[in-house]
Amino acid sequence: MSNNSYQESLKRWKEKILEAKDREYDYDTVSGLENERLYLPDEDSTDLEKYMEKQGFPGEYPFTRGVHPNMYRGRLWTMRQFAGFGSPEDTNKRFKFLLEQGQTGLSVAFDMPTLMGYDSDHALSLGEVGHCGVSINSIEDMMILFDGIPLEEISTSMTINGPAVILLAMYVVVGERQGLSSAQLSGTLQNDILKEYIAQKEFIFPPEPSMDIITDMIEWCTDHMPLYNTISISGYHIREAGSTAAQELAFTLADGFAYIEAAIDRGLDVDKFARRLSFFFNSHIDFFEEIGKFRAARRIYAKRMKEKYGAKDPRSWMLRFHTQTAGHSLTAPQPENNIVRTAFEALAGVLGGTQSLHTNSMDEVLALPTEKSVEIALRTQQVIAYETGVASTIDPLAGSYYVESMTDKMESEAERYFEAIDELGGVVPAIEAGYFQREIGNAAYEIAKKYDQKKRLIVGVNAFRKTDENIDIPVLKIDKQVEIDQVAKVKALRESRDNVKTEMALKNLTTACDQGENIMPPLLEAVRNSATLGEMVDAMKKVYGTYTETPVF
Repeated sequence: MSNNSYQESLKRWKEKILEAKDREYDYDTVSGLENERLYLPDEDSTDLEKYMEKQGFPGEYPFTRGVHPNMYRGRLWTMRQFAGFGSPEDTNKRFKFLLEQGQTGLSVAFDMPTLMGYDSDHALSLGEVGHCGVSINSIEDMMILFDGIPLEEISTSMTINGPAVILLAMYVVVGERQGLSSAQLSGTLQNDILKEYIAQKEFIFPPEPSMDIITDMIEWCTDHMPLYNTISISGYHIREAGSTAAQELAFTLADGFAYIEAAIDRGLDVDKFARRLSFFFNSHIDFFEEIGKFRAARRIYAKRMKEKYGAKDPRSWMLRFHTQTAGHSLTAPQPENNIVRTAFEALAGVLGGTQSLHTNSMDEVLALPTEKSVEIALRTQQVIAYETGVASTIDPLAGSYYVESMTDKMESEAERYFEAIDELGGVVPAIEAGYFQREIGNAAYEIAKKYDQKKRLIVGVNAFRKTDENIDIPVLKIDKQVEIDQVAKVKALRESRDNVKTEMALKNLTTACDQGENIMPPLLEAVRNSATLGEMVDAMKKVYGTYTETPVF
């Protein structure tokens, strides 16, 4: 690349900056030294061609340095604390508390019965209602969950996969009852079923119909929800299952490409749906490895979207992602140390260019977090944003020999895994062959050996133990009354609704599944007629069946 070409790219970036504008803030150092918006190689450098190929300018292909021209100088990441426990009333109160503390987006955790598609009164729900998230049975519960929260102003993320399409339909109907069209709603639905087969195991239907359901959602949302991210392709749970950073990167992107190919095969225009896809990564404890992973993810994605899938719109090349600090790295002994771990992991996410961030609470290894521990976790993000100075310049680690080398290593490792997956016939055949599960299991075993042999140390666990390891921090406990009340509510709903209309709506849903129609319209009809989550899942099971995993050793 000639110096003239570099100068042309620089000029184009500066023009975008003028349009984007910075936040009103003092970007100088604490001592009053000026921070430039962006630091670049010397213009007489002989490596400008390599710089443009590998890094480029923020907001431009290949997006290694970030997806927006001025990144956090223009807008900070969304501070989105994961929340959900007990009843819809309990979680609604927590949402309002978090918003009052300065949180800028909501993120909903659902309990295990909801995640698995069971109503609270199902036999398999016994003892689990409200324990790992909020219990949702019907549109009535969703209305309570978002009571007093203006959905046209608040972006909402929902972490759910097997029955994600049903929760999306409920969210749309909540918006309707607030007087909003689906086009006004913003947020993200996790909706990543492939990683469930790979890692988290909260699946309901077999892989093939599950892919059809997700494609239905992408198709419907492309036409009706232009502000909504239809799927958050999640590496978080892959990493929590024990994968390496490179495996998380490769397997997550491979899942994303599988969804893209399914939508293209449906006949959808890649430039119409790809811009609403997002990703969700884990930020683990190895600081620089994580930063390299995030930067490599953007570069790999941009190249694939442009060169393989033929996307023309630069917005389709941009990998936007949410980050959550690593639950896997938290420890029960000396839980206060988790505050420190979370701070470093959050900082890695920010230096890696995340678009939104959840910081884990110190007590999450013990139970759902208390209000106090959630407040500390949120304050951690706010200290990073407003006090450390890391948001004062864009991609401040660019050009570091170590960081750029780590970014390149992550990219090459991911490409190696893509080749292996392609040789197996793609993601779904690789899942059925147990490839991902074996790779993750082997990686988890290898790191566990290192901890056992003390080749790697965990403070407070295999090193620096205290003689008195009593845990004396308060933990959140879910009252048994939550389950009693949720069971009573769902039974009362079945008695009070118009069951003729409900049954007809459920029958229409089953017919749509059987005939290969887009299932979003009949789901919306079922939700409006107060069908429960479990009833809608059962109506779909009549056609799709359920999935039983083949064990991998």
